[in-house]
Amino acid sequence: MNFWMVAATALLVLTNFVHVFLGGPEIHHVIQQSELAPSVRGVAAVLWHAVTVILAVFAVACAYLVMHRNPALAYVMVAVQVGFSALFVYYGLALLGTLWIMPQWTIFLTITVLTTIGARRPSVAMVAAR
Repeated sequence: MNFWMVAATALLVLTNFVHVFLGGPEIHHVIQQSELAPSVRGVAAVLWHAVTVILAVFAVACAYLVMHRNPALAYVMVAVQVGFSALFVYYGLALLGTLWIMPQWTIFLTITVLTTIGARRPSVAMVAAR
């Protein structure tokens, strides 16, 4: 068992929970109830739910990595989450002048660190089998 991946999986599940149940009412529902054009609200809804799907798939993939070594899968997940982090940092600074109104970059970087360490370390089961 790869305990780094267990931690990353738990954070991905928590992040998705926060995204759906706290971010939905705070962000997604507000956008959907706004006077924005229906096409803009539609695109926003697709993007919102795409992030939900990505976080759920990443949680399942990370759970798989708890017992199975697959560095390529781990590094694809890392690349996407570094991209998410960069977007939050860039737009936080460029549009809001601070990183702390949208601190989601911190969770994505934390998951990235855990996943990277986990991808470099064999699971306990693999070490025991040697």
